[in-house]
Amino acid sequence: MSEAQQVKRGIIEAFRECEYPGDAFLQGSFEGCEPGEVVGPFRGRDRWQSIDSDFLDSHSEALSFFSEGAFRFFLPAYLAADLGGELQTADPIFHLTHGFLESSVEIPSDAGLFKKSIGKAALLNPRRFGAMTFFDYARYRLSVFAREEAVAIIAFLRFQREKAEIVLQGDQIDAALREFWLERAAKAPTQRELREQRKAQAIP
Repeated sequence: MSEAQQVKRGIIEAFRECEYPGDAFLQGSFEGCEPGEVVGPFRGRDRWQSIDSDFLDSHSEALSFFSEGAFRFFLPAYLAADLGGELQTADPIFHLTHGFLESSVEIPSDAGLFKKSIGKAALLNPRRFGAMTFFDYARYRLSVFAREEAVAIIAFLRFQREKAEIVLQGDQIDAALREFWLERAAKAPTQRELREQRKAQAIP
């Protein structure tokens, strides 16, 4: 069995108990028509294992517009397809690593070059989200994953790190592992703890 197949098997096992959030809870953004149009085709697809890579690739934008529950449920389908080299457009690595690397760009201005942060310390949108940074948002969105799922995601990222041909992508993966994923895999609630919490609170 190849390393890619081993990582894929780990993903399948780790997300085996992840439940479909329901048709009414797939959409995370409601700004304009695009989120609904992009997420809509996923309604009723309650087995991520049966979704083919062509469908995933043609709906790559969905990773940006899923609710947290839908992102957790459908992500393993994208990861498995990516391991098989079957994705041309969809980029699950970006969605697992964006917001953890500090970076900036220099923008010309009347006073000279202005250095603008575009990394973890950059503000998301001060008018709507106040002091929330991309780092804050990334941690919030990715905190949906249980411990076992985080372990499988780390295996995926490390495998892709070895293949990274672009220095920036390698740096982004390293930063995400260091700033979030390694701690998540060590301290996040386990799937068993999630089940027990649901049972204790009678959550359907």
